Amino acid sequence: MDKAYQNISYQKVNPPVQHWPKSPVSLTKETMDQRLNKVLRQMEEKGTDVLCVYADREHGGNFGYLTGFEPRFEEAVLVLYRDGKAFLMLGNESLRMGNYCRIKNTVIHVPHFSLPNQPMDTEFTLRELFEKAGISQGMCIGIAGWKLFTSHKEDNAQLFEVPYMIVESIKSAVGKQGRVQNEGGLFIAPDTGVRVLNNANEIAHFEYGAALASDCVLEALEQVETGKTELEIADFLAACGQPVNVQTICATGERFTNAEVAPRNKKIALGDTFSVTMGLRGGLTSRAGYIACCREDLPEKACDYMEKMAVPYFAAAAAWFETVGIGVTGGELYEIIERVLPKSEYGWVLNPGHLTSSEEWLSSPIERDSAICLKSGMMLQMDIIPKRAGYGGASAEDGIVIADEALRDEIRSKYPETWERMCRRRKYMAKELGIRLKEEILPMSDSTGYFRPYLLNKGYALKNMSCTSCTDFDIITS
Repeated sequence: MDKAYQNISYQKVNPPVQHWPKSPVSLTKETMDQRLNKVLRQMEEKGTDVLCVYADREHGGNFGYLTGFEPRFEEAVLVLYRDGKAFLMLGNESLRMGNYCRIKNTVIHVPHFSLPNQPMDTEFTLRELFEKAGISQGMCIGIAGWKLFTSHKEDNAQLFEVPYMIVESIKSAVGKQGRVQNEGGLFIAPDTGVRVLNNANEIAHFEYGAALASDCVLEALEQVETGKTELEIADFLAACGQPVNVQTICATGERFTNAEVAPRNKKIALGDTFSVTMGLRGGLTSRAGYIACCREDLPEKACDYMEKMAVPYFAAAAAWFETVGIGVTGGELYEIIERVLPKSEYGWVLNPGHLTSSEEWLSSPIERDSAICLKSGMMLQMDIIPKRAGYGGASAEDGIVIADEALRDEIRSKYPETWERMCRRRKYMAKELGIRLKEEILPMSDSTGYFRPYLLNKGYALKNMSCTSCTDFDIITS
């Protein structure tokens, strides 16, 4: 048994106290100006004449980073020049948003971006509409969709995840003397992307969604009982009309039967596996365990779930939270998880953690041999997904933000309620869960680190017994 497992105890633990944020924190003009300037500087460094930023209902993060809004159901393209001049190419029902956009712009009506069969009353082809936005022969164009390609077999700059009609029209407009390439990395590359580092205003803005998602999940878990349905529990996963950034999950027993991924009218039964996930802009909370009070309630084939899955997983999660910090490389964090929870035995295949933002998964600096250093301003999700034949899953996903002393001081002074919530979470993790965070780590949600593998035993959870004192945390939280 790994030494880390020996420090994990299943015992009586006070559940997290929920601190619902009162209201969202808006992004300031200063923040929006900083964002635009960061993008323009990178365009200058890369020699990009024009940046075309694509958006649709699910993939609007890069577009919204500059405009302040994302399309509700249509498509859109922001055409941005190095001097800051901007054109908004919008469909029928988004035209009004030009008046509310956070950067100065000229609107171009592009009915091609509207919903199916809506009027296409235009005299121009899509290429001609891009030419109206100033794109011309010989230009160097960057297209930013929403992905960061890292293939070792293809030219990543020539892989495009936006609709063919857009790529083809832009290439036609710039001609053979021009250059068109994928510039998604300008926004989300884990080492240099402009969206990777957040200021105090952005952190407070995103903490609202992360905290709200967490408290909804905690409330849903309190409602879990045998005989209730997925739909009854999922009814608690509604958060003030805020948009979700992943499919909401509330599933008991076998998942995805009949290819259904949304909550169903299926009753919870003793011994079922159970999972619940909710993600809002700023953070995701996920939990998975068994509908059980004790070992005797588990299916016979999974009676040792606690030793085989839950304890090793929690040990890895605790190690992740205690390791993450300024100057730690993604490769170092990866190796910690590989040591505590070997991939060959526990079957995880994705990066054990990633950057988060308005999207649940922005990109990830955490991979084998990664030399990318974690920095102040990064928001990260602890995301390890073990799989072992015969056992249900184990999950306790939540996010943190890394903040150096200057950034912490700014959060404290400008957003005292956000700061107070983060400090209370640090104290809770140390005292109740035995997880010692570095001084620069601020939890984004109330449930961070809390893992109850037997979901019906609501007074007990896993705790890291190697932490015996809260003294180290009194300074930052005083």
